Amino acid sequence: MTDFERTPLSDVILVTPRRFGDHRGFFSESWSSRAFAEQGLDYTFVQDNHSLSSQVGTVRGLHFQSPPHAQAKLVRCGRGRIFDVAVDVRSGSATYGQWFGVELSFENGKQLMIPAGFLHGFMTLEPDSEIIYKCTDFYAPECDGAVRWDSCGIDWPDVGIDPVLSEKDAVAVPLSEFKTPF
Repeated sequence: MTDFERTPLSDVILVTPRRFGDHRGFFSESWSSRAFAEQGLDYTFVQDNHSLSSQVGTVRGLHFQSPPHAQAKLVRCGRGRIFDVAVDVRSGSATYGQWFGVELSFENGKQLMIPAGFLHGFMTLEPDSEIIYKCTDFYAPECDGAVRWDSCGIDWPDVGIDPVLSEKDAVAVPLSEFKTPF
């Protein structure tokens, strides 16, 4: 049994698969097309991605892939802890520019379902944190984009150091200058 929890942002869903544990560890069904379909969530995933961030305070994002290769993502933390964020950038949305963030960790087993039309990013809260995420479309470099991580009013955790950013993320446009393709 999987728990599906609605968030303040339409279509962003917090997913917590049940863990079955004993003295050996646990088993968990991290994704089931049937369970998602029963919730009215009809996604076909075509690609699985796995990312390791070695330093605490690493920020990746806020990223998106524009149409015609827009992606929905199901994000989980395979090791460590991250603060995962979705920002609504759907044109005409009542929640445009609003964000939702949640701690995902190996320990809590939570996942975040982020539909197309949202920016996605995260900050590592422990060293050697890994995220694993499914995507509904293949990576298309011509559709890849980013919005500056600190331009959306997100209440990022204070990890006591300056964020570790890629060059791409450091020079991304702020949300106030972003022209949404969604």
